[in-house]
Amino acid sequence: MPGQHPHKAGRAVSGGHDDSGIAGPASQGGSLSWRARAGVFLATSALAGPLLAAAAHAEAVGVAAGLSISTVEVMQLAVFVGVTGAALLSAIVLIRERARTSAENVELRSRIADISAALRRSEALLNLRDQRVVVWASENKKPELIGTLPVESGAPEDRAAFLAFGRWLMPRSAAALEHAVAGLREKAKPFDLVIESQAGAPLEVHGRKSAAHVIVRFVSLSETQRSQARLKIENQRLVADHETMIGLFDALKMPAWLRTEDGRLKWVNRAYADAVEADNAETAVREAKEFLGGQARDAIAAQHKSHPVFEQTLSTVIEGDRRVFAVTDFAGPDGSAGLACDTSAIEAVRGEYERTVRSHADTLDQLNTAVAIFDTDEKLRFFNQAFQKLWGLDSGFLHSAPDNALLLDRLRSEGKIAEQPEWRRWKEGLLGAYRAVESQEHWWHLPDGKTIRVVANPQPKGGVTWVFENLTEKMDLESRYQTAVRVQGETLDNLAEGVAVFGPDGRLRLSNPAFATLWGLSAEAAKPNVHVSTIRDLCDRQAVDSPWPGFVAAITGFDDERRDRHGQTELNNGNVLSYAMIPLPNGQVMMTFVDVTDSVNVERALKDKNEALEKSDQLKNEFVQHVSYELRSPLTNIIGFTELLSLPATGPLTQKQREYVGHVSSSSSVLLTIVNDILDLATVDAGIMELDISEVHVDQTIAAAAELVADRLEEHSIRLEVDAAKAPKTFHGDEIRVRQILYNLLSNAANYAPEASTIRLACRQLSDGVEFSVHDDGPGMPPDLLDSVFRRFEPRTNGGRRRGAGLGLSIVKSFVELHGGNVRIETGKDKGTTVICTFPDMPGIRAAAE
Repeated sequence: MPGQHPHKAGRAVSGGHDDSGIAGPASQGGSLSWRARAGVFLATSALAGPLLAAAAHAEAVGVAAGLSISTVEVMQLAVFVGVTGAALLSAIVLIRERARTSAENVELRSRIADISAALRRSEALLNLRDQRVVVWASENKKPELIGTLPVESGAPEDRAAFLAFGRWLMPRSAAALEHAVAGLREKAKPFDLVIESQAGAPLEVHGRKSAAHVIVRFVSLSETQRSQARLKIENQRLVADHETMIGLFDALKMPAWLRTEDGRLKWVNRAYADAVEADNAETAVREAKEFLGGQARDAIAAQHKSHPVFEQTLSTVIEGDRRVFAVTDFAGPDGSAGLACDTSAIEAVRGEYERTVRSHADTLDQLNTAVAIFDTDEKLRFFNQAFQKLWGLDSGFLHSAPDNALLLDRLRSEGKIAEQPEWRRWKEGLLGAYRAVESQEHWWHLPDGKTIRVVANPQPKGGVTWVFENLTEKMDLESRYQTAVRVQGETLDNLAEGVAVFGPDGRLRLSNPAFATLWGLSAEAAKPNVHVSTIRDLCDRQAVDSPWPGFVAAITGFDDERRDRHGQTELNNGNVLSYAMIPLPNGQVMMTFVDVTDSVNVERALKDKNEALEKSDQLKNEFVQHVSYELRSPLTNIIGFTELLSLPATGPLTQKQREYVGHVSSSSSVLLTIVNDILDLATVDAGIMELDISEVHVDQTIAAAAELVADRLEEHSIRLEVDAAKAPKTFHGDEIRVRQILYNLLSNAANYAPEASTIRLACRQLSDGVEFSVHDDGPGMPPDLLDSVFRRFEPRTNGGRRRGAGLGLSIVKSFVELHGGNVRIETGKDKGTTVICTFPDMPGIRAAAE
């Protein structure tokens, strides 16, 4: 093939040994061929006919002459003569053919020499170092590469590497070349290109297609041609970049513009035209419609005098609305270019985002759960108060944005987190949350006994939000709750009281054995999830008047107000159950049943006995009232006659008689007082006593009561001390009943006051009434007597001089409460006794306490 052995291909040799060697076999082959052809020719030529006829004639003559010539001999002679003639003819033809062949060989050797010389010239031209040719002989054969390119061109020598254009050409040049080669091979479309290698060297590429070959020639340019090619490539690149940038700016939704050196508009994009309400960009340029106001343009021009780049946020009016744009304008030697980005929505979103972040921060700051947020660089960017309180870290350290590893190391050094066997590996595993996709959960048991649930939540934009939930109290409460549930379960199971809880759906949630025992239910009937209607059917048979229909209505009903229900029911076996139905907050209902058979029986017996006692007490009161009423008239007569006997006009009495008359008179007076008290109490009990409300003069009432007990006080050398400095002059009340109250209090005090002691009677004005108090220095009352001191007919000596009827303090309490006041006693062992009565400013009559 041309190009494989170029030095031998052009060699022309004549008459030498090599030529003989080459021509010899051909000559021999030609001689044999001619002999064969001559034999065939002679055998089939017209000469054979006469020879055969001559042979036949000779044979006939010989037979006639009597010669012994056989036919075979005649034929042999004919063949010999024919062969000899054929040989002569063949020799003649061979001599002529050899002469012609020699002439052709001379001509062919001359042509081969010319072709070899042309081939050597072509190969010398193709093998120049400034070009390389790629030849495709057919579609299925690999291309042949001829020639080389300079090393500085960046073209590889290796065949496969050279044909991989994308590896050593610039991407744009490689794409253009591959497209052109494909068009040349498929459509026979020639091309001429200027390409650029990755080394920056320009090359010319020419592609042509002949009848049998496809040829692509790479030519390294001279310095001048290289400069021109570079300029051409740069121009192509700039034109393409310019068209790309113009297309990009025209597609942007942001107004963009180009200005001439004198500031006039040269080009604007569609967004600019839309913003200034122009039909198209050309109209906006032609009519010089400005996007920014004059003041903004002046500010841009002033900035360009000192700095080529203007970057500032400006506002302008678009479609009647004022919007904010981030304007960037660059000034060059031949003009300027600007771009405006509408940041109105961004500013609104930024403001909303900042408000949301502040709101979230405030919300997180109020949480009891510690929260810390780290960014993609593992720096602390946010923490709430609960985080600072949990770890006890100073605010300055936290606000210095420490990284997560440093924070863990500090917590470890301060002993706030537990020491790990392999600290580095543990920390790396923990910080693996920054490379994780899913949330991670850890449990930390701190040295101070706290249990922390740590949740690491990776953020979509990088960083991790750490949540530290202190579950110490929760776990403690859960443990205590489980313990309480077990205790309550054991308690319910061992209660004598039956308990059953039904859910909102009417099914049994839980019950204890006592419930089934009291109602005679089997374990199967009282198991959970049994409906209340089933239990009702079983329990209705056990009760005389079953309350279960009401239970079912309350459990499964939809009443707006759920109330407690209490009651009793009697079973067929005579047992009495006390039940309570209590609604629970979660829509459930708890029912309790207590066997009160014994209590009911005792209650019935007590009621019967109480009724008997009440009747007896009523008879006693009626008897006492009747007797007291009947005794009042005789006592009045006795008192009158004793006073009459003591008068001098009746007659003289001896000293002894006078003493007897005095004793009769004092005893009759005491008895009359008791009878009057009994009658007053009877009037109060009957509810028919009416107070005579008027102005009560405090000093006069105190003086009258003191005069009534003066003899008893003098008898035992007891002094009465009255303190009325803070008392009002008057107040509204029944003067007689008030005097009777003070008299009873003073009499009671005189009975218990020691010899030669002092009784203090005080009165003072209160904000809502008047208060009287009587104090004596007696032995006081034990606490067990305070509950019964106001009971009637229960006298207590308790160190007193004489036993009374037990009506004094009862009268006091009844009369004070009739005025709407109250009575209280302050006493103590060896502290004396103080009885305090309080009267309201405006007395209101009410029922007296017995």
